[in-house]
Amino acid sequence: MKAIQPNASLAQEQFLTILSREEAAARFDAALFPRDVPQDSVALPDALGRVLARDVCAPIDVPPFDRSNVDGFALRAADIAQASEATPVRLAINDETIACGTAPRLRVTPQTATPIATGGPVPRGADAIVMIEQTQPADGAVDVRRAATPGQFISSAGSDMARGETVLRAGVEITAREIGMLAACGIARVDVARAPRVAILSTGDELVQPGGVLAPAQIFDSNGPIVAAAVRENGGEADFLGAIADDEASLEQAMRAALSTHDMLILSGGTSKGAGDVTHRIVARLGAPGLIAHGVALKPGKPLCLAVCDGKPVVILPGFPTSAMFTFHDMIAPVLRRMAGRAPRTDAQVAATTPVRIASELGRTEFVMVSLVEGADGLLAYPTGKGSGAITSFAQADGFLRIEALADHLPAGAHADVTLFSAHLRVPDLTIIGSHCTGLDLVVAPLARVGLLARIIAVGSLGGLAAARRGECDLAPIHLFDEKTETYNTPFLSEGLELVEGWRRMQGIVHRRDDARFAGCDAREAVARALSDNDALMVNRNPGAGTRILLDRLLGGAKPEGYWNQPKSHNAVAAAVAQGRADWGMTIAPVAEAYGLAFLPFAQEHYDWALVSARKNKPAVQALLASLHSDESRAALVRAGFTPA
Repeated sequence: MKAIQPNASLAQEQFLTILSREEAAARFDAALFPRDVPQDSVALPDALGRVLARDVCAPIDVPPFDRSNVDGFALRAADIAQASEATPVRLAINDETIACGTAPRLRVTPQTATPIATGGPVPRGADAIVMIEQTQPADGAVDVRRAATPGQFISSAGSDMARGETVLRAGVEITAREIGMLAACGIARVDVARAPRVAILSTGDELVQPGGVLAPAQIFDSNGPIVAAAVRENGGEADFLGAIADDEASLEQAMRAALSTHDMLILSGGTSKGAGDVTHRIVARLGAPGLIAHGVALKPGKPLCLAVCDGKPVVILPGFPTSAMFTFHDMIAPVLRRMAGRAPRTDAQVAATTPVRIASELGRTEFVMVSLVEGADGLLAYPTGKGSGAITSFAQADGFLRIEALADHLPAGAHADVTLFSAHLRVPDLTIIGSHCTGLDLVVAPLARVGLLARIIAVGSLGGLAAARRGECDLAPIHLFDEKTETYNTPFLSEGLELVEGWRRMQGIVHRRDDARFAGCDAREAVARALSDNDALMVNRNPGAGTRILLDRLLGGAKPEGYWNQPKSHNAVAAAVAQGRADWGMTIAPVAEAYGLAFLPFAQEHYDWALVSARKNKPAVQALLASLHSDESRAALVRAGFTPA
């Protein structure tokens, strides 16, 4: 950059009005966004290191059927309730062995068991698996030496990823973990963001490229390589075009040529209005709207120049390297990452507290994958809790903590060191803990478009309320019916919580369309018929779920065959019925429709939010509330089969 000549002082132009950092950034964003992120469709092996261009929804349930987590025997937990080392229970062995890829033929009836391998599909009638180590062969039968609980060592259909669930969001950088998730869904090609091509020019007569020889008053060009590297770090494809002398005609020609073949142009030097600094004058001629800011209240970095020329950002960084890098990372990197479809950069945190008790197997050192959320007194480490076979445990976790071999649990409130999977941890801006619903994704999705990260942890309505009372989340989605008042949700709120109305969804009984046993009846009659038919196998829901509470009310204390089959999602219920492992259950209308099941409406329930009042004014909470009440989200909810409140 040329020095100012004394006789040129009167010809110098003055800085435009100095803008605050916030106003300059707001004007720059307003001139550039919204804009679509260009996309490429690439084969799955080529997606590593790229960034997802759009949300990915699971096209199938993962796993696609209830499967065994161990080698052992599929049986009924009730049959071995009294089993122990001293008094084993003998069961007859069914005439089939289930391996991976083997479809079960026989139903597990009372006092029988079927040999099953790890990954094998759970046969009809079975609600638990016992490990082979806990059994003993006995002349065509098997002695079981330990009791089991319903659901033991079973991964329900959709327990890892449920069909239609948003499993990866736009802006996620694809690592080996995401490759595994996509492969598990059977996805062979994926839409990724196309990296913006960024042209980089250094300006100044005094510049020499590294490797050259310095003449008097010259310096090596460090800005060009630094900016190029920073562009690559933030998702751009950098194209360093060298240094251009302070000649207006040559510089304008180079700038026009660069803009014709690139998505963004960054220059360093030529911003401080000296007589030899001509870049800002050229920018004004390159396209509308032109200059956005010329002078920003930053220290260092005041001479920063921001422009948009026919939709393409043009940035002129200060000449001094420290100023150039400060302004790039503070003002330019967020814009570049947004153009590249990438999430904002954040700093990592590693100290956390466990909000819940984490059980462990005595005698083995255990590494527990955790998701980190912001609590009242710092970071909280929630275990992902989906089991060793869950692909999403890796993808959704921020890191892991260690439980020593001599401990059988880590107590709630324990302080733990979390080892991060990535050097850059981003703590969620918004934490939602409670009942899950496919409508959640529709309301939360718009937050990602404005750079906010939301984390959803599904623990059921009652678990969500407990987390909200402890201050571990911002909102808890709930759908709980109070029989005394015959109202939803409000009676369950305590001090410090307030109700935000969400949407209405129809709960009902589902069965296969060709099941004549339920023809021509409503939900209550269908349950009555099922209770009178010993062969009608139900599928229940997990304790604490609002659906379970509603279904127990409908059953009136009865515990029919299949009652202890208790998956944790609507999708798992629908999958069990659709695949013939059960004959009936309760789920919501949109899920029933997705699985092609007959749906008998029972009750329109209120799916609302318990809002932690102390967090109401958080920007992310306000953004969610705005999304909830927006025309876009309401229309999306209606299309998905819900009724906005």
